[in-house]
Amino acid sequence: MAASIQSPYLLFLADVPDDGSAKTAMGIWQWRRELCAGQLRLSGCEVDLGLLELTPAEAAARGIRTMIVGVANDCGFIAPNWVATIVTALETGLDVASGLHEPLAGVPEIAAAAKRSGRRLIEVRQPAESFKPGNGIRRSGKRLLTVGTDCAIGKKYAALAIEKEMRSRGVDADFRATGQTGIFISGRGVAIDAVVSDFVSGAAEWLSPAAAPDHWDIIEGQGALFHPAYAGVTLGLIHGSQPDVLVLCHDLGRTHLAGFESFAIPSFESCMETYLAAARLTNPQARFAGVSLNTSRVGDKEAARALAEISVRLTLPCCDPIRSGVGPIVDNVLSMAQ
Repeated sequence: MAASIQSPYLLFLADVPDDGSAKTAMGIWQWRRELCAGQLRLSGCEVDLGLLELTPAEAAARGIRTMIVGVANDCGFIAPNWVATIVTALETGLDVASGLHEPLAGVPEIAAAAKRSGRRLIEVRQPAESFKPGNGIRRSGKRLLTVGTDCAIGKKYAALAIEKEMRSRGVDADFRATGQTGIFISGRGVAIDAVVSDFVSGAAEWLSPAAAPDHWDIIEGQGALFHPAYAGVTLGLIHGSQPDVLVLCHDLGRTHLAGFESFAIPSFESCMETYLAAARLTNPQARFAGVSLNTSRVGDKEAARALAEISVRLTLPCCDPIRSGVGPIVDNVLSMAQ
C-alpha cells in the first residue's frame, strides 16, 4: 500500500516528450481531476493537461500539499535536470511522491532536502508489505483481470471504467491497482513490477483476497505475455489473480510491440488462447468476457466499424471505454457469473 498522500496535487510533468511518458500524470488527471490543482513543466515538455502553471512556491501558497512526479519514463529513472525542481518543492513545504523505479531517497540532494525541510518522500513503487510465494489455492469472490496485446495499451483505463460501470449498477466491485498510476488514483495497491519475481503471484493473491461470493475485484493488468521484456510479471499476476473472466485490451492500428518493432502483435485469437492457457492453471473456468479497444487513432465511423467487426469475429462485446463505454462488457460479465 502507498503511504497516505495529501491533496491537492501539483503534477510534475518535467520535460516529457509525449503523452505516453506522462501517463502517470494523465491517469491521475483523468480519474481524480478534483485533486489536481496545478502542473509544473520544464523547458521542452510537450504535454499540457490544461491545469494552472505553478511554481512550487506558488503551489504551496495555494494550499497544494504534494507534488507528484507524473512521469513514466523508460527504466523509471530520475533525470538529473529534475533534481533542482524536486529539491525546491521540498524546501517550499511540499511532500513529493513518485512511482518511478529509482527512489527519490536514493538521490543525495533530494534526500538531504527532505531531511532539512521535514517533508515526506513517498515512494509508491516500494511495497510496504512482505509477500509470500503464491499457493494457487482457490479463494471466494469473483475476479476480472484486464490483459493486453502489448504494454501501455489501456488495461488500467479499462479496469477503472469497468469498476465505475459496475458500481453504477449497484455491484460490489473494487479496482485493484498493480501499477504506480493506479495506486495514485485509488490510494491503495501494489506496484507488482517492483515485487521480487518469486513473490509476484503471492502479491496478487494478497491484493485480491477472499471476499463475499458476489464481490468483484477488478484487477489492473500489467505487461503482456508476448512481450520479451515484461512477460514475467504478467504471468505471475495472472496466476495469483485467478481470474474468473478476462478482458483483452488492444490499441487499434498497433501492429508491433511499441519500442520493440521486430515483434509483431499476434492475432486476437492467438492472444486469447495463450492467456487462457496461463489463467487456467489456477482457475480452470477462466473465460474471456470482452475486448476493450482504444480507437483514438481513427474517426467515429472507422471506430464503429472496427468495434462491430471484432465483436462479430470473436463473438464477444467489443467496446471503446472512452467512445462508447463498457456497458456491453459488464452485461456479459454479469451474465456469465449467473
